[in-house]
Amino acid sequence: MSTVQVLLRDRSYAIRIVPGGLGELGPALQKEATSDRAVVITSARVARHHFEALDQGLREAGFDVEKLEVSDGQRCKTLRTAGRVYDQLAHLEIGRGTPLIALGGGALCDLAGFVASTYLRGLPLVLAPSTLRAQVDASVGDRNSLHHRSGNNRIGTFYHPHLAWVDPQILETLPQEHMRSGLAEIVKVAVIWDEEFFAWIEDKVAGLLAMARDAVREAVTRAIQIRVELIGLDERRVGLRALLQFGERLASVLRREHPALTPGEASAMGMLFAARLSRARGWIDDAACQRLETLLRKVGLPTAPPDWSEQREAYLRAVADDKKEIQPLPEWVLLRALGRAERVELPVQELFSEDA
Repeated sequence: MSTVQVLLRDRSYAIRIVPGGLGELGPALQKEATSDRAVVITSARVARHHFEALDQGLREAGFDVEKLEVSDGQRCKTLRTAGRVYDQLAHLEIGRGTPLIALGGGALCDLAGFVASTYLRGLPLVLAPSTLRAQVDASVGDRNSLHHRSGNNRIGTFYHPHLAWVDPQILETLPQEHMRSGLAEIVKVAVIWDEEFFAWIEDKVAGLLAMARDAVREAVTRAIQIRVELIGLDERRVGLRALLQFGERLASVLRREHPALTPGEASAMGMLFAARLSRARGWIDDAACQRLETLLRKVGLPTAPPDWSEQREAYLRAVADDKKEIQPLPEWVLLRALGRAERVELPVQELFSEDA
């Protein structure tokens, strides 16, 4: 077991990385619990693989366990689903000290975090992320958002977990496309913050794709450490934390236009486009841009949508949000070097640069 401490002003917590140790969450939680009950929010698919180990550990630690199942993926991030969970918690007469444990991917962790932050003015939240992307993203975050008909992630709260429990070995049940999507997130934190880690990923990419346990554990741990550093420096995403938006402006447009894309696939396209914008500015050279593209391709991620040549301008106009916009676009993140990113205001004409 290794531990990464998230040191914040008022709600510090630990992220424990425990390969093969999902069943050990119960004893760890029991040491500081104020309730003998626990509620696990999960999906049917994740529960088939992992609920038994978690449930057994919780019961052996003396918890009375309740399981609530919700839809998989982004479909669970709605007020309707949150309302059903509230109804179930009320029916079970769940008290304020009862931990709410999220066993699932990033969307489910978002839902659980939103519910925990609002039900009875706050339940202890425990995250047990089951995807690579969630392990290096949701486990470190405090943003809990739901979708609304006016747009995605429009409703949300800031609420830190009581504990995050990361078991890299449960990733071995994931389809390969989920691993690739998670690796995109790991590449992102490396390229914006740590060139040495980026080079390490280049060297270990084959082992990561083959699920070599030591390599996966190391990648998860180092990616978490970077995110923790960024969040600790900037809790409210107004400074360094915003670097995590590298490539995400284009990625969000691509996800909207191509719903079948995984978050990692869209992120990969967005990152490479942002790197090319950085090159067009003269901030990075061709070699740096090529290293990122080569690594993304080795991971098995696309670097541009299939209709990019025909729809490039339409996508970029959607990114700009207004084709008549003449003011700089705020909060763009570009690369000064591999491992060093910077927030900039981007003039619209640069967005449409033929060199990008």
